[in-house]
Amino acid sequence: MLREAKERDLEIVAPPPKTKISDPEELAEYQRKRRKEFEDNIRKNRSQIANWVKYAKWEENIGEMQRARSVFERALDTDHRSITLWLQYAEMEMRQILHFFFFEQINHARNIWDRAITILPRATQFWLKYSYMEELIGNIPGARQVFERWMDWEPPEQAWQTYINFELRYKEIDRARTIWQRFLHVHGHDVKQWLRYAKFEERFGYIGNARAVYERALEYFGEENLNEALLIAFAQFEERQKEHERSRVIFRYGLDHLPPDRAGEIFKFYTIHEKKYGERAGIENVIVSKRRHQYEEQIAENSYNYDAWFDYIRLLQNEKIHREEMEDTFERAIANVPLQPEKSDFNGEAKPIFPLKPQLLLNRYWRRYIYLWINYALYQELDVGDTEKTRDVYRICLQVIPHKKFTFSKIWVMFAYFEVRQLRLSDARKIMGNAIGMCPRNKLFRNYIDLELQLREFDRCRILYGKFLEYAPENSNTWIKFAEMETLLGDVDRARAIFALAVQQPALDMPEVLWKAYIDFEVSQEEYGRARQLYSSLLERTNHIKVWISLAEFELLVGDVNGARKTYERANRNLASSEKEERLLLLESWMLFETKYGDEDSVTAVSRLMPKKVKRRRQIQTEDGVDAGWEEYFDYVFPDEQTSKGSMKLFEAARRWKEKLTQVALSIEKDADKNVEDSDIKDEPTEREMKVREDDSDTDISTSSSSSSDSDSKSSSESEDSDSDSNSEKS
Repeated sequence: MLREAKERDLEIVAPPPKTKISDPEELAEYQRKRRKEFEDNIRKNRSQIANWVKYAKWEENIGEMQRARSVFERALDTDHRSITLWLQYAEMEMRQILHFFFFEQINHARNIWDRAITILPRATQFWLKYSYMEELIGNIPGARQVFERWMDWEPPEQAWQTYINFELRYKEIDRARTIWQRFLHVHGHDVKQWLRYAKFEERFGYIGNARAVYERALEYFGEENLNEALLIAFAQFEERQKEHERSRVIFRYGLDHLPPDRAGEIFKFYTIHEKKYGERAGIENVIVSKRRHQYEEQIAENSYNYDAWFDYIRLLQNEKIHREEMEDTFERAIANVPLQPEKSDFNGEAKPIFPLKPQLLLNRYWRRYIYLWINYALYQELDVGDTEKTRDVYRICLQVIPHKKFTFSKIWVMFAYFEVRQLRLSDARKIMGNAIGMCPRNKLFRNYIDLELQLREFDRCRILYGKFLEYAPENSNTWIKFAEMETLLGDVDRARAIFALAVQQPALDMPEVLWKAYIDFEVSQEEYGRARQLYSSLLERTNHIKVWISLAEFELLVGDVNGARKTYERANRNLASSEKEERLLLLESWMLFETKYGDEDSVTAVSRLMPKKVKRRRQIQTEDGVDAGWEEYFDYVFPDEQTSKGSMKLFEAARRWKEKLTQVALSIEKDADKNVEDSDIKDEPTEREMKVREDDSDTDISTSSSSSSDSDSKSSSESEDSDSDSNSEKS
């Protein structure tokens, strides 16, 4: 019945009026009423925890910490086993520490946590938050002490894992190992914990300890409770340590002591192990031969299947076959120069790709093909160790690539660094020089400069930067790196000259990054006057909102608060015709500035400039021009827009009034002309009638004209008033 009555209640209850507090007496009265409401609610139902929490939070929000503590203490007297109450109470004290940096509240929070874990030691949340608080304030020994007190209660697995992770965060491996051992004494019945402990030892390189953990686990469970997952993990561990005989013994032990219905997984992994590490004449040889036959079939079907070549070569490398066979496979692979897929069939014959247009050369086939050469060169250098053969591979690869149409910077760079590893620096420089002269690319310049930087040849770096900038003067990062190098070398004037030359370039890919780097450079050199001039030059080129905000922040950085305020004022004037979002962003930044550095008058002045957020509607149209309904959107209306809008309405009303008077005058003139024509047809009127008619006509026309002139004068005067009001408001 109550629900039905509520559903039929159509009366709209007005919201309570907003209360405005203007003096301390009203504030005290308001607080007294609120406290009375809270006390009444608590008196009605003392077991309702939410009422206590709301009351305490309200006292906390108004800064009455003692009252808030008193409320929580009264609540705990009512229900001292409520986890929510303890959490809210302790978190209130922690907020005072973290948000307001009242570090004297630490002991308050500790006392609450101590009382909570004493009364409810099985509440995991208390221990976690207590240890987190101690760790957060940097009291690592205190957090460790909390964990130790927690472990005395033999908590669940999550608690032990949390303690272990805590010690690992501070690189306390020995402590973590001790905790693992205590953990297994409590929860050793779960085989997963033994596996985690063994992986822990293996991860940190304690192979002997990891093996001992597996052996202890086997002794702990015994033959009656032998677990197949433990045996598989132990065998795989020995396999990772290249102890294949140990791994084989473990697999056989599991097959001998486990029932057939549980030995399936062990047999599966044992088979895989034997396939990988058994006798070469055994199963592994058969599988490898089968795979090689499959790859040969794929290559015979399509010799340009580079994926098959990669898999085939990888298989042979893993099998460590003879060098002659490996080199023969590489030679067969690189002999398949890519074809153009779209035009591969010319009268039944496959044409090479070289005569085609350059844009057709850059395709995924060429990119894959080049990596065959890269793998070949790495094989000769790393696996075989034949430097001369490696050098020949790089040279032949560079001869195959049509550099006039496209190139691969990676090959040039790898060739040069190979020569560096052979201590042939002159050859490496010659390779990079040929690459830049034959087919200059940004990547080639960058790697050549990095090479010379590593060799500490700064003069060569300057020359290379000059060549790089001749090739790509629009590259902003190059200018920045060049200037940064000069700065690191201590040549500030040269770095400044580089930046000055960079910003004068007619076209840049990222001018904003370059200007920012230039300004940051001057600021780092404490040349604030130069930085201010740079901002002025930048604002002559662009009127972007970020530049204005950056300039204001710069003025604050140098301690010129008035300069920052003037910057915001200039920005507001210059951005008056910009996008509304940009103006709003500027005003919000200005408001933050005034809130922090200004006074009440300045904050009020900026707040008057803030726009109003209004909801409007606009019609939606599809791509075909068909109406698709209406949508609502939010718009911002600035005070100056409202003033100009009012002036425009006044001008529009004056214009309509003037048009109306003009139409009336024209209609009167037409009537007068018609009367004149009628008088020519009729008998000539008497002198009295003519006088009356002339008087009537003259009166009508003069009235309309005078009205029109009055309207014009009124409109012009209103326009002048509107302009003067608008100008005064802008000023």
